[in-house]
Amino acid sequence: MSYYLVDYENVKKDGLNGINELSADDTVCIFYSENADTITFDLHRRINESRADIIFQEVSVGTKNALDFQLATYLGYIIAGDKEQEYFLVTKDNGFNILCSYWSRQGVTITMVMDLSGRNIKKEQALLEEEVAKLLDDADIASTVTKCILQYKTKQGINNALMKQYPSKDNKQASEIYNAIKPLLVNKKGR
Repeated sequence: MSYYLVDYENVKKDGLNGINELSADDTVCIFYSENADTITFDLHRRINESRADIIFQEVSVGTKNALDFQLATYLGYIIAGDKEQEYFLVTKDNGFNILCSYWSRQGVTITMVMDLSGRNIKKEQALLEEEVAKLLDDADIASTVTKCILQYKTKQGINNALMKQYPSKDNKQASEIYNAIKPLLVNKKGR
């Protein structure tokens, strides 16, 4: 029995990968807002075919992190009803780490995953950082570059972040880093 709370604004449709693998004992609560409220026909079909109990939570927006606050409140509410449940936050938002730490001190385990198949964010970050370190042949800057890759959705955003992180007159270091990590950016938007 597992309970998944999905930060749909953050993970979009990719966060629901694995929905077909869940059992009738699992519950998926999808938090969405006007900022992220569309799904494809294929995803709609997979949601309908899932054996899991699916709950949709439309949240109010208008302030920064509105969805996050409402998701955190709901999490506390359901934990009060059952501390023995296995809880998962489906998000790439590291801001939830503090929430996981808080509940861990209360004896409740909450695992942050990237999708419903259970891909773990920390493991994914560590693997990406290893790949970046190999491409750059420099473990010291791999962490910073990995954070740029994870933070930005577009190739242009990553490039701009690298330019800020490694400024110079000719942008040589940032350009070299960007060119080296290009193979890791094939799924990012842009050219």
